[in-house]
Amino acid sequence: MGLFQLLFILFLIVPIVEIYLLIEVGSMIGALPTVGLVVFTAILGVWLLRIQGFATLARVRSTVARGGIPAMEMLEGAVLLISGALLLTPGFFTDAIGFFCLVPAFRRALIRWVLGRFLTPFNGRGGPKGPRGGASGEDSSRNGPTTLEGEFRREDD
Repeated sequence: MGLFQLLFILFLIVPIVEIYLLIEVGSMIGALPTVGLVVFTAILGVWLLRIQGFATLARVRSTVARGGIPAMEMLEGAVLLISGALLLTPGFFTDAIGFFCLVPAFRRALIRWVLGRFLTPFNGRGGPKGPRGGASGEDSSRNGPTTLEGEFRREDD
């Protein structure tokens, strides 16, 4: 299934699920409490999002201070951004997905799954992995980066 088809289905199914859930909850507890519950989940979600955002920012700073690249933290920030949008969207289904994205273990597992599912694996030498784990056509028994030695000189014209 292509990305366009998936997005089309999501934009069709999610509003239908949200309307259904709002009608069902509204028929059980009433219209005003349902609206209050939607507003409460949005406020609670934004508060939790703020806490998670600052925690992620602190991890970014500590990773950079150690000289590392905060790749996972940056991806977590992107998931938190999506989570915030879902939490501010009125409805219970999007709120549930947004709250799940606020749980750090779930968020990291989701990122790993998306990276494993949609990115081409690389061998560390800049090329895609071949059938045995090395780059296509290379000896897979050699590990680590390839170093080329040589000399150069700059010739100004």
